Amino acid sequence: MSVELPFAPVDTIIRRNAGSLRVSAEAAEELARRIQERGAERAVDAADVATADGRKTLMASDFGTEATGDKDDLELPIAPVDRIARLDIDDYRVSMDARLALAAELESYADRVAAAAADLARHADRRTVKAEDVEAYFRLSQYYE
Repeated sequence: MSVELPFAPVDTIIRRNAGSLRVSAEAAEELARRIQERGAERAVDAADVATADGRKTLMASDFGTEATGDKDDLELPIAPVDRIARLDIDDYRVSMDARLALAAELESYADRVAAAAADLARHADRRTVKAEDVEAYFRLSQYYE
């Protein structure tokens, strides 16, 4: 599976949570991959809700939320989020409010992971957030929830 999400906005999300720590390119790549997996899973769940309602268009409510804010308030770009949403579902459209809702949810998710990865890097007494910190978060996520 190729990663649809550009690494630059993911790097920005990690940096805003990392304070003075540096961020490796591998950390941004790993988090982008994890964001994509999460987004595709959420879209499959939303498609099930839309199907039960007899629709072929995903709406924000199918994600259990309403679209809030503006795309300019988000770091994650909307077009790649739309492609991520359609990775594992066929013949569905994704409304703009659903794209915004999913992008906001994925950005919040990325913030949580990035903050934890930065904590793990500090705990390891490193000055750089690495992919291993992102991976460690997922191994230890039960303790962060």
